[in-house]
Amino acid sequence: MPGTDLTDWLLDTDPALRWQVERDLVGAPAEVWSATRDRVATEGYGARLLALQDADGQWAGGAFFPADFDPESPEAQEGQPWTATTWSLSSLREWGVDARVLADTAERLEQHCRWEYDDLPYWGGEVDVCINSWTLSNGLWLGADVDSLVDWFLDHRLADGGWNCEWIEGSTRSSFHSTLNALRGLLDYQLATGDAERVLEARRCGEEYLLARNLHRRLSTGQTVAEWAVRFAYPFRWSYNVLNALDYFRAAALAGGSPPDPRLGEGVAILREQRQPDGTWIQARRHPGRVWFPVDVDAGEPSPWLTFTALRVLSWWDARQAVGR
Repeated sequence: MPGTDLTDWLLDTDPALRWQVERDLVGAPAEVWSATRDRVATEGYGARLLALQDADGQWAGGAFFPADFDPESPEAQEGQPWTATTWSLSSLREWGVDARVLADTAERLEQHCRWEYDDLPYWGGEVDVCINSWTLSNGLWLGADVDSLVDWFLDHRLADGGWNCEWIEGSTRSSFHSTLNALRGLLDYQLATGDAERVLEARRCGEEYLLARNLHRRLSTGQTVAEWAVRFAYPFRWSYNVLNALDYFRAAALAGGSPPDPRLGEGVAILREQRQPDGTWIQARRHPGRVWFPVDVDAGEPSPWLTFTALRVLSWWDARQAVGR
């Protein structure tokens, strides 16, 4: 359990989280948080994961699944593994590792890594919306040529404004999960290139899909779409929840210099309701499946990562609401 000083508790964490606390909650000078960010590659989670990279640039010998993963095995019934290349790259990027630390990883993956789906080349993506989102974000970070994936997202948006990984199976209705992941990739493109115009309409339509549902409701019935929408767990992985969505809308609003949409208010209320008396948020569950090492607490314990993300969202929301009064 955290002590009486929540900020000290959050600062007493791995550099992968600490630098973000310093920047986004404490308001530390850039030279302070950037120095902590540099440590991610040399100690803690970041250093451990970098050390697990294969000589050919991959992790666990595979693009989305480890080379030794058997989809018919008992392991597959328990949950997918999270150790392969895409998951490892996404973690390092989200933790703030400088792309220069990974040197020629993009080139090595272009040469050696293929998707399990149809043996497609890694940086070209495949047919899954979420996978292509992570590939777009990771490629932009590492300097790979992933420009064609932007057009892929523009071409695969559904009529209701969002995306669904099951479009390949004929689905014509968007998914909360897929839509949020697509939006994150498109926002990363905008931030990396400065080209907002290319993705503006697609982002606005995808955001409207979520906002029209107040981040958690079915449009048809007004009921919460499922329990997963209001249960928070870190790492977020591919899954949607209200906190994950609010964190995206915060980043998007800051990128565009726009105020929060009032329809985020229900999600913010859900977030406040789950705050514990000691100021923390509880880990609702652990995603089942093989990991290199745990990066957050067990289910039922106060989560530093969730608490940080929630406090960052509320700080942004409350500050903008005060400006609007």
